[in-house]
Amino acid sequence: MAVVTGAARGLGALLARKLADRGMKVALLGLEPEELAKAAAACGPDARHWEVDVTDDAALAQAASDIRAAYGRVDIVIANAGIATGGPVEYSDPRTFNRVIEVNLLGSVATARAFLPALRESRGYFFQVASLAALCPAPMMAAYCASKSGVEAFAHSLRAEVAHHGVRVGVGYLSWTDTDMVRGADQDAALAEMRAKLPFPSNRTYPLEPTVDRLVAGIVRRHAHVYGQPWLPFLQAVRGFVPAVLTRHARRRLAGAEDRWLAAGGSTRLVGAGGAANETRDLP
Repeated sequence: MAVVTGAARGLGALLARKLADRGMKVALLGLEPEELAKAAAACGPDARHWEVDVTDDAALAQAASDIRAAYGRVDIVIANAGIATGGPVEYSDPRTFNRVIEVNLLGSVATARAFLPALRESRGYFFQVASLAALCPAPMMAAYCASKSGVEAFAHSLRAEVAHHGVRVGVGYLSWTDTDMVRGADQDAALAEMRAKLPFPSNRTYPLEPTVDRLVAGIVRRHAHVYGQPWLPFLQAVRGFVPAVLTRHARRRLAGAEDRWLAAGGSTRLVGAGGAANETRDLP
């Protein structure tokens, strides 16, 4: 059976359904109980859901215990929960900036900590959803890029740490994909402009379903690296050159983006419906 965090909507919900379509029992974790219930219902009668904040260690530990009791074993854990905010670092809101790091990075660590005992028993697979942001850090997205670079490094460290237990660890990379988070980011005119001016093909929005199909194909094979778009392995191979190229590109193409962001109101809120749910719950 598989556990998916951040499963109330978007990428996580579709990952759970695609795994269920392959005959796997799934447990969905997230913050939005009504959305979780809908997503679980789409996964069939064996699916269940838990309302859990991935930054709450005690709640995660209890969910892990409940899931082991309900299903008997855990074979796959997908650390997908994530949020984002945008804007220049100088003007960032410490609350939302820090919350992105907390949910995306520390939430993944907490997820692994909670479920590793079960994965050791099953000699299972921990899959960490990273991002193009781990390979190609973008301006105006420092918190998200730092968190996704962090989860990539965390997963690589964890892989070596648990290999002798028979547990495998994979990292998933995907570019801008049609989810609530990306649509929410595009509602900010300055962020949308920044993204549109990124070099092709990193400036495109990719459809969700084929992206998830590629991820699921790698997950069921327990690959170490899984790519949501076919061009991402090339970027992986040349990633050492990316920061310098991106800086030159930004100097030419993104001049004035900060001023336009400020003129538009300089929003530092978490983006998308999932970000709104997290912000309502945790940020006064």
